[in-house]
Amino acid sequence: GDSVEEYLLFAKDNDEKPLHIYIFAGEEGEYTLLDSIESTGSAFEQVEYVKMDNAGGYEIVVGRQVSDQVLRSVSVYTMQGSELEQCVTANYSKFVCHDLDSDGFSEMLLLRPGDSESDNGIAELYGIEEGTMERSAEVNMSEPSDAIKRIMVSRLNDGNPAVYVASDVDGNAIITDVYAIVNGEFTNVSFSNESGTSVQTLRNYYVYADDIDDDGILELPSLITMKLPNQTNSNANQYLIRWYAMDSDGSEIDKLYSYHNYVGGWYMRLDSELAPRMCVLQQGNAYEFYIWDEAYNASEKIMTVYVLTGQKRDEQATIDNRFVLHRTESTVYAANLEVASASYGISKDGLINSFRMILQDWNTGET
Repeated sequence: GDSVEEYLLFAKDNDEKPLHIYIFAGEEGEYTLLDSIESTGSAFEQVEYVKMDNAGGYEIVVGRQVSDQVLRSVSVYTMQGSELEQCVTANYSKFVCHDLDSDGFSEMLLLRPGDSESDNGIAELYGIEEGTMERSAEVNMSEPSDAIKRIMVSRLNDGNPAVYVASDVDGNAIITDVYAIVNGEFTNVSFSNESGTSVQTLRNYYVYADDIDDDGILELPSLITMKLPNQTNSNANQYLIRWYAMDSDGSEIDKLYSYHNYVGGWYMRLDSELAPRMCVLQQGNAYEFYIWDEAYNASEKIMTVYVLTGQKRDEQATIDNRFVLHRTESTVYAANLEVASASYGISKDGLINSFRMILQDWNTGET
């Protein structure tokens, strides 16, 4: 924080403490070694530079791989004059730095294993208050820390900053813990004392939280089981998704509904009033959307989405009153509307605007 840039060199050798961080000051072409850090470990895994207080400088948050197993160690350093001072060192599985209390300074959210191998993970929040590193009370995770799949930073529906931690459940489902500071206390907003897991766990489905309506707030998914008009034609896509945001008190705010075809890489936004009564049947490359009457006694088809990949896909996309929803290099997505769709307010333009491709996470390759 003295307006003169420093230079950091991360190095590894064969010493007893092989990992080194060298801090150089550079001015007018001259470089001076201010300080160095030596530590055990096999590799540097993650480094963050964040302001954790108003002292003027940046804290250095360094995560290290300690062994070939999952053991990792994170340390926070701050510069005092020309020397680095270690504020804290702790074991972790994952960590993320973010300003959770909206005071303009970052905290470190640390996720670590429980006390035994069978325990779920533990979340802790570290921050600097009046020059001293402080740690929050422990907050439970819904799954062991080695089940973490994705960490996302966003806000709650009421604007409170939050960190969303998605974990794997038995290889076939995703559960999301939502961490925030509420009334001055670090808490898992989504944790349910009744079930012992986060609210609306997605059983038998692999769906991550997403800003599905592009409002800057992550929405969480919950499943709606579709009642199919012909059970003999049932397929694996038996769910619609209800997307909701959370407030700081854990209450849910409905945002929208969707039909997600994760295998095909596309989804359709659905009318919130109609979605609970809708269902989808796959017939080859066609996806037929039906809607039930309010008594669930009869259903009628309202539209069909076609996934066309052959050489004549452009021609097939415009026959029989079909129209194009989206084109890629190898696929044309088309649809046609049944006469009944008009009575439900479904139009060609509305359908085109409701069709979306599923984007992959650039880092993991997952949707």
